[in-house]
Amino acid sequence: MIDLKKVETLADWQQLRPEIERTVRDALGLTPRDRPDLQMKTVDEEEYEGYVRRRINYFVEDWERISAWLFIPEDKEESPAILCCHSMVGQGKDEPAGVEGNPLLAFAQHYAQMGYVTLAPDCITAGERVSVGLYPFDTKMYYRDNPRQSAMAKMLWDHVRAIDALCELKRVDNERIGVTGHGFGAQNALFLAALDERVQACVASCGFTRFEDDAAPERWAMQEGFTYIPKFRKAVREGRFPFDWEHVLALATPTPMLILAGLNGDQGNNPNSCKKAVKMTRRIYDLLGASEALAVRCRSKKQDLDLTTRETADSWFERWL
Repeated sequence: MIDLKKVETLADWQQLRPEIERTVRDALGLTPRDRPDLQMKTVDEEEYEGYVRRRINYFVEDWERISAWLFIPEDKEESPAILCCHSMVGQGKDEPAGVEGNPLLAFAQHYAQMGYVTLAPDCITAGERVSVGLYPFDTKMYYRDNPRQSAMAKMLWDHVRAIDALCELKRVDNERIGVTGHGFGAQNALFLAALDERVQACVASCGFTRFEDDAAPERWAMQEGFTYIPKFRKAVREGRFPFDWEHVLALATPTPMLILAGLNGDQGNNPNSCKKAVKMTRRIYDLLGASEALAVRCRSKKQDLDLTTRETADSWFERWL
């Protein structure tokens, strides 16, 4: 694994960054591909106080069109935008849209009320993308058709296409695009911020425990259910990973990143491990003169999210977008 402690100068980082990105892309099975025309369509539209909510669909691949909730605030000509990645819930995009699920995780609705254009798409195996005959978050059919790619790479690509969709909207200021998510959604938000330079701010809640610190790292390469990264199976057996979360954070520099950690976050979120990853990444932010653009906030309450924590996230976006 690449040691970030070797980075002592800006020149060191400029030399090491491409190697880290290659390592991450290889582990994910992420390969270059063409972007088909989005051909974005509005399926239906409803007006609410302060915003309009649309159900839209667009192409992510040549033959794959997906559905998403799009929120447009009223009386704004050009607004910042936030992509809202859903948690590991079967209803997918409906939770961040406030249609069903935890109201505190209704990020797309919440930020629309604050004046942001927001978009909440379904990930593979969730919402309207659950394979016939399978439960949500079962990637069996996906890997049958895509044996050389990872589900993590596919989700990353689909979120890149979601940013494409936001950039196509006249109401969006393309220089002010953020991403957020909780748990499963935070993992997606972090990879997107790392590998799509259009992301200008990220808030990730309860997203990770470092692979090396994780008591159950096999969660990332399970044989059944949701298999994130099949190439991690060997890493799990040997206890040696090609990269860790500090490398993902480092790839995002100097993008403003707020890491929110809690005692019982999804997917084994560990506050101390999050702090460790942030500490290792901070040297890169410091070298780039962006020390204030990386922060970690830990809460002690045993709940997924609270109003105080969400207000912290709100302030982060208000500052950086």
